[in-house]
Amino acid sequence: MNQIYFLAAFWFLAAVVSTVLANRLKISIALMEISVGALIGYAALRLGLFDRLGLQTDWLRLLSGIGAILLTFLAGAELSPGIMRSKIKEVSAVGLTGFFAPFIGCFLIARYVIGWDPRASLLCGIALSTTSMAVVYTVMLESGFNRTEYGKGILGSCFVNDLGTVIGLGLIFAPFTYRTIFFVAANVALVFVLPRITNLLIRHFAYKTSAIRAKWILFVVLSMGVLALWSGSEPVLPAYIIGMALANTMEKDGHFVRRLRTLTVGFLTPLYFLRAGALVSVPALAAAPLVFIVLFGGKVMTKIFGLYPVLHAFKENRREKWYYTLLMSTGLTFGTISALFGLTHRIISQEQYSFIVGAVIASAVIPTLAANKFFLPGHLLEAPLVDDQAPDERDIANKL
Repeated sequence: MNQIYFLAAFWFLAAVVSTVLANRLKISIALMEISVGALIGYAALRLGLFDRLGLQTDWLRLLSGIGAILLTFLAGAELSPGIMRSKIKEVSAVGLTGFFAPFIGCFLIARYVIGWDPRASLLCGIALSTTSMAVVYTVMLESGFNRTEYGKGILGSCFVNDLGTVIGLGLIFAPFTYRTIFFVAANVALVFVLPRITNLLIRHFAYKTSAIRAKWILFVVLSMGVLALWSGSEPVLPAYIIGMALANTMEKDGHFVRRLRTLTVGFLTPLYFLRAGALVSVPALAAAPLVFIVLFGGKVMTKIFGLYPVLHAFKENRREKWYYTLLMSTGLTFGTISALFGLTHRIISQEQYSFIVGAVIASAVIPTLAANKFFLPGHLLEAPLVDDQAPDERDIANKL
């Protein structure tokens, strides 16, 4: 037990250091946590202490997994059905292009440029087709775009993009069984039933008992996560759907959302981002850097060449188009999940896994840095974000 507490203290010290560095260097905290995690992993490997980091321990995998789930839930909760309906053409066109362009492009690169076999190349295309909801939503929180229609459009496109990834992974590699049908039916039913039950609990118990709303949300997202794993899907997908289903309910209770966001961003997601960075095999990438560069370049360039022309139909401002495109070029959660799926089922080798994950994590860092440094559409934040969001609230979001 002493070792667990020691490791937990170590990782939260790394989270504190990441926060200080992110503040000083004026970059996203999520990107800094990934970078610090990668440095820790590399240093531990060189010192022969990599196994001491506890990256595969059950407690760390559980907490980082819950962090990814809750962050995805909060991202979904930012998208009210009205916004999604008003932007259905935009999010559909951008999201589907964001999936198909890198999927096809990276498959062809892996198959005919690098020379991988067809199954490994398909898995590579799936893993590099993703957009990182975790990174994008964290950046939205820090900048304040999560409360604007522009930011909600990006989040909606991310959802469509990652939904394409999940469906593609399932259709190509996972068997379609009765479990899949049951999982889909449960999600559809949840969209209609969950808001009513949640509103009932809030009306009768929210202000009379201790944190029943947080307990209820955790129960629902984790229960659906279990169902997702049972069906062959991933827990973060129903979390996004649950968030969207409860968007109107969450919008009415800003205080609860802030508390849940503090729990997620302050306690859980640092472990997720630090662990993701530490899992990158720097020596494997250094041994064959050209493969890594080709895969990373293939993901980002296919995203850019696919998305920028499509966004021209929806956005006129150059900064808005480039910022949108670069954030859609990020990858992390579903990319690493897809790569791990391929490794577990022996579709790809350990070396191929390192190349794919390295490219995925690099895409979480470099496009976001470029977007915030050169193309931040600050003019969209000149007006107040929402009437009920006080200035100190935005300061808290920026610190997070």
